[in-house]
Amino acid sequence: METRATTKYIPVSPQKVRLVVDQIRGKGVEEALNILKFIPKRSAGIVAKTVRTAVANAENTQSVDVDRLFVKQAKVDGAGMAKRFMPRAQGRATSIRKRLSHVTIVIDETEERS
Repeated sequence: METRATTKYIPVSPQKVRLVVDQIRGKGVEEALNILKFIPKRSAGIVAKTVRTAVANAENTQSVDVDRLFVKQAKVDGAGMAKRFMPRAQGRATSIRKRLSHVTIVIDETEERS
């Protein structure tokens, strides 16, 4: 039975978060958290928190063995953007788009192999 956790409106662009999320997709939960601990990007801490939330959701809603959990699906979606303007030379203005992200982590228990 799969369990999910979502973190919404992260103030990091989806392109940057996808670089982190691609590193943990398909890995075991412990391995994923160890990988995230050593990634020197701001979004790594946010993704790690989301993975820990998904594990807590699995523990509280179902009777699962935490050691057998793995990251089944990890996706990052755009969440809109905050639009700003910056003054430029000769009275012009350029737009600045501060992008936001939604991170969804789905974890599942590995199948028994006999």
